[in-house]
Amino acid sequence: MLIHLSWLTLSSSSVRILSFPPQIRYSRYSAPIASITTRVFQMGHEKSQLVSQKSNSIANFRLCNVSGRKTELVEIHARNPKFHVLFIPGNPGVVSFYTDFLESLYEQMGETASITGIGYISHSEKDWEHGKLFGLNEQIDHKINFIQQELQALEVPLIVVGHSIGAYMSLEVNKRIPEKVAYFVALYPFLAVDTKSQQQAIIKKISRSQITSTIISGIVALFGLLPIWASRFIAKNSLGKSWSTTALDALCTSVLKYHTMRNVLYLVMTEFEELVNVPDWEFLREKRNRIAFLYGDDDHWAPLHMHDEIVKNVPNAIVEVEKEGHTHAFSCTITGSQWVARHVATLIKKTLI
Repeated sequence: MLIHLSWLTLSSSSVRILSFPPQIRYSRYSAPIASITTRVFQMGHEKSQLVSQKSNSIANFRLCNVSGRKTELVEIHARNPKFHVLFIPGNPGVVSFYTDFLESLYEQMGETASITGIGYISHSEKDWEHGKLFGLNEQIDHKINFIQQELQALEVPLIVVGHSIGAYMSLEVNKRIPEKVAYFVALYPFLAVDTKSQQQAIIKKISRSQITSTIISGIVALFGLLPIWASRFIAKNSLGKSWSTTALDALCTSVLKYHTMRNVLYLVMTEFEELVNVPDWEFLREKRNRIAFLYGDDDHWAPLHMHDEIVKNVPNAIVEVEKEGHTHAFSCTITGSQWVARHVATLIKKTLI
């Protein structure tokens, strides 16, 4: 998870929040979009809306329809791409948390890769789904539908990068449509429940209680009613001054919403239900030349004993440990975003270039 539940509940218990049309013509998008005002593009038979863009940003923020579900995207279009990177975030699946990381990745790749970051259903500023809750399998299906709808006609290799539970989703995407994925990178991956983790046990108990989840979501929503400057001030002083402006804005505009927090906790509940088994070692061994893992030095969602299990069960796979002091929520700081982007870019260049 990206932020601490202690901020949301004002308690001391800290936990993770808990990581184109039929033909794609990149030349349509190669020029930077200068206007910040909302613009609507006709894409095949679907209309997709650019919802926002920072004036100094190279990323485009777009709202599109994926199988009837409003979906927030962060997109960066290279002029002559050699790859397309699809990034799947952790929980909460607010993709704007990762804007700094995705922009840094684009630069580290020498502007040779187009990049799409896809948000989760109903992890958004607006309650597009009118309070409906979506579990892990529905979120995975959503990502597969997006690839089939928007990236079907890619003429360059597709690289899927996932963070935390997004790494598990990415792995499932790879298993279900392996012909589409050229390479897979798992960042601080949450791949299986750690029965020895007290923190995970507490979070599991919270997420399984509808009453507790409703109360927490209500408290979160109250903070969301504050003026943006006030909620940002409280968040900055509660979470630490190392958080980037991008991360604080994502928190205050999209996470501090009742519908988002309810979906965050509901997704957590289904994560604990689905991730009770060990990873699919046979599949990982089969794909070991096309996958890479990055673990943290101290991360209860991606513990080092799981790193050791992968090393043991998937010989010769790329499994590395980050020891620079960046946390599971790497995308919430500029230094974390830049370091992980450089690491991912290096992996891709060594393997595919």
